Amino acid sequence: MAISSTINKVSLNVADIDRHYYQLHELTVAQHPSETDFRFMVRLIAFMANASERLYFTKGLGDNDEPDLWQKNLTDDIELWIDLGQPDEKRIRKACGRAKQVIIYTYHDRKAKIWWEQQKGKLERFNNLKVIHINAEGAEVMVKRAMQLQCNIQEGEIYLSDGDTNLTITMDVL
Repeated sequence: MAISSTINKVSLNVADIDRHYYQLHELTVAQHPSETDFRFMVRLIAFMANASERLYFTKGLGDNDEPDLWQKNLTDDIELWIDLGQPDEKRIRKACGRAKQVIIYTYHDRKAKIWWEQQKGKLERFNNLKVIHINAEGAEVMVKRAMQLQCNIQEGEIYLSDGDTNLTITMDVL
């Protein structure tokens, strides 16, 4: 019998001063059985950094043809494709061909640096690609089945709180 995903309810209040975006998002997010709490939080952080009314979580780990998050316009064209980790060049090429903008968020320091050194020469040709490293050490302690998060974004830094824990998350453009 297969292990099913864990369903997390997230009440996320985003105050993005950089983009002048202020919104409460009531999210239901599935956590795949193979997904660590840290990766789950990185997915939420990627959502926070790009929050909009049309940004959605996809099947992610459960579907190789979809990113972790995407934003589509009213004609179903992909405006934003967000992947996590270190995808291969073929997947990145496919994403850049399908979406107006592609963002890859890396999150394991050592692995991300090695991957970036191997890939950066090949990826420079994609004008619609941005690669960002998320520094979110300790974020996994916030994962609960029901979460209430306050997110403030200013000058590229994310200040995240759940009432008990406060974190400052930085993002470095590679």
